[in-house]
Amino acid sequence: MDITKFYADPNEMPLDHIKPDGGFTGIFRTIACVGDSLSSGEFESTSPDGGKGYHDLFEYSWGQYIARAAGTKVYNFSRGGMTAKEYLEGWGEANGVWDPDKAAQAYIFALGVNDLFGLRQELGTADDIDLENPENNRPTFAGMYGKIIQKYKEIQPKARFFLMTMPRESAKPDNPGDRVHRDHAKLLHDIAAKFDYTYVIDLFRDGPVYDAEFRYNFFLGGHMNAAGYLLTAQMTMTYIDWIIRNNPEDFAQIGFVGTPWHNAERKW
Repeated sequence: MDITKFYADPNEMPLDHIKPDGGFTGIFRTIACVGDSLSSGEFESTSPDGGKGYHDLFEYSWGQYIARAAGTKVYNFSRGGMTAKEYLEGWGEANGVWDPDKAAQAYIFALGVNDLFGLRQELGTADDIDLENPENNRPTFAGMYGKIIQKYKEIQPKARFFLMTMPRESAKPDNPGDRVHRDHAKLLHDIAAKFDYTYVIDLFRDGPVYDAEFRYNFFLGGHMNAAGYLLTAQMTMTYIDWIIRNNPEDFAQIGFVGTPWHNAERKW
C-alpha cells in the first residue's frame, strides 16, 4: 500500500482528484449546510403558459449527496431565496437551526447570491465583524455572515467551518460579470483569516467555469439539475478532503468535537 497518496502533495490542486466517496470528509459525523436554493436541491419547473415553479427537493441537494456518499448526517439549514439577513432575522429561529441538539462538527456556508444580486446589499469587509460582541457587527453582508458563524461557534465552539465562494462564469480573468464573485471570494478569505478552524472552498479560483456548456449539462433553467447537485457534492467533498490532508493537525481531534474530552498532547 502506498500510504503517501493520503498525504498532502504540494503540487496537487484541490480538485485534481475527485473523491466520489468523500475521502476524509467522512471524519465528520455531522455536517450542517447553511445556504440558499443551490444548497436545497431546488429544481425549476415551467408550465405550458410559461409560468415558473421553484421546488426545494432536499434529497437532491449536494448536502444530502454528501451524506449518502460519506456516510455522515447532514442538516439542510437552507431554503430557496435565503440571505444572511433573513437567516438572522427570524428564519433561523423559526426553523430550529440554532437548536443545540443539531450542533454539527462541521458547517459549510454557501450564502451570497441572493444577498448581493437580489437585495443588492453592501458587501462590506471583514472589519465589519466584532469578534468580541457580534451585536456590534455592521449591517453589511460581511457583518451578518460573520454573525452567523459566531452564533454557531457559541453552540459548537470547536466545529470546523468551510466557506464556499461563488464560481466563475467566464474563463477571462477580467470578466466584468465576475466582479461581484471575485469580491465575494476575497471577502470569504478575509473572514476565514479572522476565525480559527475556518477554511475556504474556493470554487471561484479552483472550480470549473460555469459557462454556457456547463449550464447546458448541469443546469435546468436558473438552478442545477440532479447531475449538477451531485457534481457539486463531489467537488465539495474533494475540496474538504484536500484541506484535511493539507492541515492534518487541525483535524486530529474531530472525534472529540461535541464531547467534553480532548487530548492535551495535540492541538485542539
